[in-house]
Amino acid sequence: MTSQNEELFQQYLESNALIGVDFVPAQVLQMKTSRTTQKKTASTTKKKVPLKAASTTSSSTTSSRGKGKRAGELEKIRKRHDATCPHCTKVEDITQTVFGEGNPEADLMFVGEAPGAEEDRLGRPFVGRAGQKLDQIIEAMSMTRDEVYIANILKARPPNNRTPLRGEIDQCAPFLTEQIHAIRPKVIVTLGGPATKFLLKTDTGITRLRGQWTTWISGDLEVDLMPTFHPAYLLRNYTVETRQQVWSDMQAVVDRLEQR
Repeated sequence: MTSQNEELFQQYLESNALIGVDFVPAQVLQMKTSRTTQKKTASTTKKKVPLKAASTTSSSTTSSRGKGKRAGELEKIRKRHDATCPHCTKVEDITQTVFGEGNPEADLMFVGEAPGAEEDRLGRPFVGRAGQKLDQIIEAMSMTRDEVYIANILKARPPNNRTPLRGEIDQCAPFLTEQIHAIRPKVIVTLGGPATKFLLKTDTGITRLRGQWTTWISGDLEVDLMPTFHPAYLLRNYTVETRQQVWSDMQAVVDRLEQR
């Protein structure tokens, strides 16, 4: 094994260890090495082609305007949700609603079921123990939380952190649909059964659906969707098999993003 491969091997072990996976198939290492070489070659090639300053400025300005426009759309949806959501405007014993956060131009969007106690207290999605595990998963995918977008189908915490009821989802989840249309991600990862069942309009359980690519279609928008276990389930069932299943799902997501 070359020094470069040894370095990649160690990095991959460290990434996998973040979510408890303690093995690295040889073919995966070869894929990682190949991708790294391709990226370096592409990067070197690009450097040989000078970019016009005017073109760079134009591209940056366009990107900034696009990001600002989507952020503005999300803010309008948030305000309308907080003022009119049939569920969240009537629910009791919550500190605040939890709309979602992240990059409004994210290629990758994670969708969970509902805020928990810590999320309700801070007004941010996935910041409790399950959120910390999700952060580790995102980091193991060589991404940061700021690069993705995270939301839930319910924007208000259910009593005693129970699973959202069908009626609650029907009332609140249309605002999630609007969020997805505003962000227009390339890939959605649904975390757990409620989010998966809502977006796929199915009653099939998450155990049967996870790891299988499907497509979320709404109007003119079609988004690749990967169902996987909720981080809270991963923590409750912290077995080698469950950890490997989740990590396999996330590797498939990384591969799909690299292809898009």
